[in-house]
Amino acid sequence: MTEHPPIILGFDSSTAACKVALLRGDDVLMHRVEEMAKGQAERLLTLCSELMKEAGVAPTDLTAIGVGTGPGNFTGIRISVSAARGMALGLGVPALGVSAFDALQYGQKAACSCAVDARRDEVYLQSFDKTGRASDPVLCPAANLPMTTGTLIGHGGAAPAYPTAIAICRVAGELCGIPQPRPAPVYIRPPDAAPARDAPPLILS
Repeated sequence: MTEHPPIILGFDSSTAACKVALLRGDDVLMHRVEEMAKGQAERLLTLCSELMKEAGVAPTDLTAIGVGTGPGNFTGIRISVSAARGMALGLGVPALGVSAFDALQYGQKAACSCAVDARRDEVYLQSFDKTGRASDPVLCPAANLPMTTGTLIGHGGAAPAYPTAIAICRVAGELCGIPQPRPAPVYIRPPDAAPARDAPPLILS
């Protein structure tokens, strides 16, 4: 019996955008990025539905859902993680969390450091050795980065090998079949004390 390649839906809203990709095995069926400063909560699932419809893929065809877990915008991260958990529960497929660092590092063949914009003239930074083993992520001044390992990828450095949503799909595809914890936000910096005007979705443990 021929084994069909996995179909992975991946998305991220940890920045001021909704990023969605749909892959069948190594083939990119759909990929879209919509820039938006707000409104991700209303747009994300609709965008996912539009892309699946255009690709002729039904939700029940999905093998797994990959989701960006940050770091990045606190509310945006929680929107994506909540959406992925809800879809996975409804469809009976795994939801697999992929950090922004892992998405940036994916496809790199040598040691590298991955930087994510943390605003306030700061960056989130994580280094990977040539085997892919990662250091602990840190928050540091953008103008005074600690000594980095290999090429700097991401904010202030070279472009990653793959767009964010496609990298999330590929990482999630490699994690399929390996037991994983449920996706959870990666914040690094403590959330701001003041609540957002639009209350983000509640993440249940």
